[in-house]
Amino acid sequence: MPDSAPLTLDAKSVVFLLNGKAGSCDVDAATTLIEKLGAEHGVDVTITAFGEGSDLTALAKEAVENGATIVAAGGGDGTINAVATALVGTDVTLGVLPLGTLNHFAKDLGIPLKLEDAIRALFDGETIEIDVGEINGKLFLNNSSLGLYPRIVRQREAHQKRGLPKWIAFLRAVFYVARNHSSLYLRLKVDDARSEFRKTPFIFIGNNRYELAGLQIGKRNSLVGAHLWICKAPDTDRAGLLRLTLRALAGRLKDQDLEAAEAKEAWIETHASHIHVSTDGEVLALKGPLHYRSRPQALKVIVPQRKPQAA
Repeated sequence: MPDSAPLTLDAKSVVFLLNGKAGSCDVDAATTLIEKLGAEHGVDVTITAFGEGSDLTALAKEAVENGATIVAAGGGDGTINAVATALVGTDVTLGVLPLGTLNHFAKDLGIPLKLEDAIRALFDGETIEIDVGEINGKLFLNNSSLGLYPRIVRQREAHQKRGLPKWIAFLRAVFYVARNHSSLYLRLKVDDARSEFRKTPFIFIGNNRYELAGLQIGKRNSLVGAHLWICKAPDTDRAGLLRLTLRALAGRLKDQDLEAAEAKEAWIETHASHIHVSTDGEVLALKGPLHYRSRPQALKVIVPQRKPQAA
């Protein structure tokens, strides 16, 4: 378990940054609720709402420079990532309000998904230190991947620009990428092992281990293992990829199915000078080679108070 401490609100204040474009964010309702619960807890709150095109990392850095000791991000995993980027490696603590569509990071930390409960947990919670992942100096809280998923995201975004709803755009993107399936050719080096050439439809790098089986598939039991979790899919055709997907949906995948292993660092090279990579759901074009590393307990974050164990 990570070291933890009761939450202390220095200067009795919290800065909130709310993404008005997030999946479930009603800025007016959220502001009213934050102010109400802040008053109940004797906490001064500063609330900034922002929209598309805003530099959220810059807003969070400005809050830090102005003396903030707790900065809370309201939005999805991309929003949380942007705020955490400004706080990682500092003494400033991250608060999380899960207002996105999937909220993977909040779920893995045990933060309530109901807004009122999440705000109360922030005011009443405790501070822990968790690991983060890093790729070429860029932060990721959940995972990063190459291959299938970045292609699906890019296609989905293209369909959305044509006016399709998000989930319909996603399904069309999945169909398109599956129909035009192609593998990655890459050189992979993990920790001190010798580099190896691989052909794979995708490679997945998690900030700590993800579960593959049963009802916990896609979850993490710990964010303080101080390692990356690297999964490589075997090279296969479209039928084999479909079988792999069905095994995943049935909760029957094993580490061996994806050639999964833990590591502190990894290096990936491809023939391309720039590589499309997803980090916490956002797609970036990064210059190769890619250098992944784990940064143990580099981020302070507020989580709900854990119940004391019975004697």
